[in-house]
Amino acid sequence: MKTNKTISKLVSSAILAMTTLAPSFAQTNLGAACGCPSVASRPTVLVSTLATSGGASDGELTASNTIFDCAHTYILDKKIYVPNGKTLTINAGALIKGRFNADASLATALTVEVGGKIFASGNADCQIVFTAEADPLDGTYAISNKGQWGGLLLAGKASNNLTLAANGPFQAGVGDGRLCVADGIGTFEGFASTNGKDQFGVAPASFDDNDNSGVLKYVSVRHAGAALQVGGEINGISFGSVGRGTTVDHVEVISCADDNMEFWGGTVNIKYATFLFGNDDMFDWDDAYNGKAQFIFGMKSDNAATSPSADADNGFEMDSDDQKSNATLHAHPIIFNATMIGNNKAALTSDNSGLAAIEAKELTEGEISNSVFANFRYGVNVIKALGTRTGASESYHNWANTGGNSTNSLKIKCNTFVGMTKDFAIDKNAAGGSVVGGVITGGVATTDTAQFYTTDKNKSVASIAGFDYAFAVNNATNAISHKVDAVPNPALATTGCPTAPVDGFFTAAAYRGAFAPTGKNWMSDWTYATILSVTPGLAPCPADLNQDGVTNVTDFLQVLGQYNQSCN
Repeated sequence: MKTNKTISKLVSSAILAMTTLAPSFAQTNLGAACGCPSVASRPTVLVSTLATSGGASDGELTASNTIFDCAHTYILDKKIYVPNGKTLTINAGALIKGRFNADASLATALTVEVGGKIFASGNADCQIVFTAEADPLDGTYAISNKGQWGGLLLAGKASNNLTLAANGPFQAGVGDGRLCVADGIGTFEGFASTNGKDQFGVAPASFDDNDNSGVLKYVSVRHAGAALQVGGEINGISFGSVGRGTTVDHVEVISCADDNMEFWGGTVNIKYATFLFGNDDMFDWDDAYNGKAQFIFGMKSDNAATSPSADADNGFEMDSDDQKSNATLHAHPIIFNATMIGNNKAALTSDNSGLAAIEAKELTEGEISNSVFANFRYGVNVIKALGTRTGASESYHNWANTGGNSTNSLKIKCNTFVGMTKDFAIDKNAAGGSVVGGVITGGVATTDTAQFYTTDKNKSVASIAGFDYAFAVNNATNAISHKVDAVPNPALATTGCPTAPVDGFFTAAAYRGAFAPTGKNWMSDWTYATILSVTPGLAPCPADLNQDGVTNVTDFLQVLGQYNQSCN
């Protein structure tokens, strides 16, 4: 029996209470609505058996169209590549697991090479899951398990600003900016060789901003981010020069040891994305990324104190020109309707982190509007100091319109900041006063604060009606003792604010943040946030509550009998 997937907040709370007595919502019956067998009954397939051998650590898929169905569990036992001219099709409900390797240089990953394609089209009932091999999908695999495998990497032909003269040759172990192997061609961060399989981009004369690397829909990537070398972790999902012909919507990254998503150049657009419990940035761009994004939700765990890197860093980390060369192509993505919740970690780390909801540096441009940010050290940190940069401007100058790349080319407008230690900073407040709760401290009101609050209509508040950003979870057992409510109610006004362009991608949304104040939440049914019930109103009708491997009338009656509630 398959029940509809709407449920009252009362039942959501009741089911949360049950999770203190039993494992969190399981996915042992992943894809049941699509006729997929239980996870436990699926025989395993080593993906290396479907690939040519590239040696002990990698291989390229051999079939012109390799298909991962939901009748098997696919084990990434090497670095697996989808080569130029070939396709990987992943069916709804499929399960792909990355094998752990104690030798970090041998971490497993799945890479779609330049000219290759991936078609991973899940749906709300039958998502596609990438996770660690050790994850039993019964809700007990701790969210603190990070970096257990590499991640998902897509390489394309869209534009970037990598030039060999500006960036210098590739250097193993040296991260952002020194990825270049030729003009327009870079190597994914963390990879120690200049092997063409690990490269993205093409010669500038061949850039194609409409390039299509395939489809990612209803895809969940969990427990990834293995470090191939010091300072060279793989991200949950990496996009290298991926074009806007690629479809990416309804995707999530959970418990990643590095960035949840990172973009090196490219024009790919992202819609309906969730990032939970990652160690590093939620949404990171570099090297002239020029895509669009809307409806983004990110949340740190409350694990802020165990080490300098645990569950820290930024919401958006924004770079355009890592080698400070004033490369002529600049990053200018357009972002609407994000909600990001930090964990109020205060200690700065050594990786030039600002621990900010929005960290704007390296001459970035871009637009972030109509969003809600809570519980970070900084709301916005804008870099002004030039350091060794060629030229006379940094990201601050793009924002303040004082000699930047173009008129007001960095726009941060109509966002609400709640519970920040400091709402607005320049160079981490190395110069000038700070702003706490909308009040200038250690300085005086300036043209910068006037622009931030008055001209650009950003708001600093102590609280928001209907919005609770406190969150408490046992990082070892996944038991949640305090949920967030990430949906302001009533809606936060957008009067006089930018409106999303009517361009076939953006959706009209007359509210700040990722979620409408009424109606069904777009995270409902399919996200890991739902499985853990991290926000009120997200829990679906019961999953496999009695852990017998199927969702059926027995699970439904378990809730009906105890709480006298039905799904409708």
